[in-house]
Amino acid sequence: MTKFIAPVEDILLSLEKVAGADSLPEWDRDLASEILSHFGAFAEGVIAPLNERGAQQSCQLENGRVHMPDGFKDAFEQLAEMGWQGLTAPEHHGGMEQSALVAAGVSEIFSGANLSMQMVCNLVPGAISTLRRFGNAEQQSEWIPKLAAGEALSTMCLTEPGAGSDLSRIRTKATQDGNRWVLEGEKIFISGGDQDLSDDILHLVLARTGAKEDGVKGLSLFLTSKKRAGASIKITRIEEKMGLHASPTCQMAFDGCPAELIGEKGTGLSAMFVLMNHARLDVSLQGVAHAAHAHQIAKAYASERKQGRRPDGSEAVLTDHADVRRMLDQQRCLEIGARGMAHVALVELMRGERPALVEFLTPLCKVFCTEAGISAANLGIQILGGYGYLTEYGLAQTWADARITAIYEGANGIHELAVATRGLRQQGGAGADAFDALIAELTDNPTVLELRQVWRATRDTVRNADDPTVLAHDFSQLSCALFHRAICARMADATSDPEYVRLRDFALSRHVPVSTTLA
Repeated sequence: MTKFIAPVEDILLSLEKVAGADSLPEWDRDLASEILSHFGAFAEGVIAPLNERGAQQSCQLENGRVHMPDGFKDAFEQLAEMGWQGLTAPEHHGGMEQSALVAAGVSEIFSGANLSMQMVCNLVPGAISTLRRFGNAEQQSEWIPKLAAGEALSTMCLTEPGAGSDLSRIRTKATQDGNRWVLEGEKIFISGGDQDLSDDILHLVLARTGAKEDGVKGLSLFLTSKKRAGASIKITRIEEKMGLHASPTCQMAFDGCPAELIGEKGTGLSAMFVLMNHARLDVSLQGVAHAAHAHQIAKAYASERKQGRRPDGSEAVLTDHADVRRMLDQQRCLEIGARGMAHVALVELMRGERPALVEFLTPLCKVFCTEAGISAANLGIQILGGYGYLTEYGLAQTWADARITAIYEGANGIHELAVATRGLRQQGGAGADAFDALIAELTDNPTVLELRQVWRATRDTVRNADDPTVLAHDFSQLSCALFHRAICARMADATSDPEYVRLRDFALSRHVPVSTTLA
């Protein structure tokens, strides 16, 4: 197994040179570097070594309780004691109160080191944000300190057997019983629905308070917890999955479960979207992490693996062969482009000046970054050949773990649909207009600007179509391609580093995935 190395310098370079984090008043480069270096060392030494073991052992469900693989509890105790769970929590609630950009760097490193463990731990920042925005003072004072200290972890309970992407079909019901609420129903695919890492688990549950015909308007958000609910929450099974074997994906039954309303009745979906939007950008960073780790493994192997002969007859290694170099460049290009895309979206989110742009960029990041992680892992398997298909180098696990990212937190096709519909029509297409302006802000590279003209014409075609849904995939892929190429050009322009110049040229020479009908 190739040792995991945290890409700290790559993250800092992308945040500053591509996304312009250093223009934000709250950005402190020295502090960010120190925090990411400290977490990187912890990830390399403690979290990453558990990744392979977790995949081999898996989680176990015994007597209705989930047991994590060996070593996970000890690692979590160290994580919590060092304060990492409270990275973004307010200081008055026991947190470090660091920015979303620092948290993004930590999240990427965590995902690359051990995605299964990250999946269980990293819903906490979104839960804290949800409580700060919609929770009452009592809920905030009770739960945020517990989450920040690692005394409790958090879940997001949306999906049901008959309600996946269509949340209007949710059946889990909340009824008022005097001064309290009671939950009845079933939720599935709940990451960390039970585990033995934390003393308690905060469950944020979307449930129906209105009639079925009210659709999403009849949904409200509730909180309950493992300790408070006791036997009224049952873990009925954990799923057997292709990957993420050390992340317990639980099926949960709520049977007379006591709960508290968060925010106003009937506004559950808007409250839950705070958690969901955090999760979608976090999943984008998971894709970046997979791409980075896959490239790291493949590059290390290809640099040493002897294979064939050089033109002068001397013994060659894999990196001497043009096709291997092509695949390595493609991995690296996917990695730096995806990272820059996510960082630009995050910096725009923090600036708060162009919310429509953030709305447009978020689904693009979710689509491109997750597919970049899958593609880079697949390329890594190809570079290693037969050894890539074996488990010992970790690429098989990387691919299997990465594959879910294009599905959860909204299947990528749904995000593509959002780009081609809401993205072009909401607020008169303000998000798409801001995206158009962003490309020019990122680079004046003539090849990128030529593709921008193709994108503009295609945008008009999609916007005027009677049924834009049939054009959604191609338009989204074109938008991703334009964004990615602009990022690669930006990195080359900002650094003049020969590696990034070469990768920019590589990116600009690739085929653009858009149909002739749209072009």
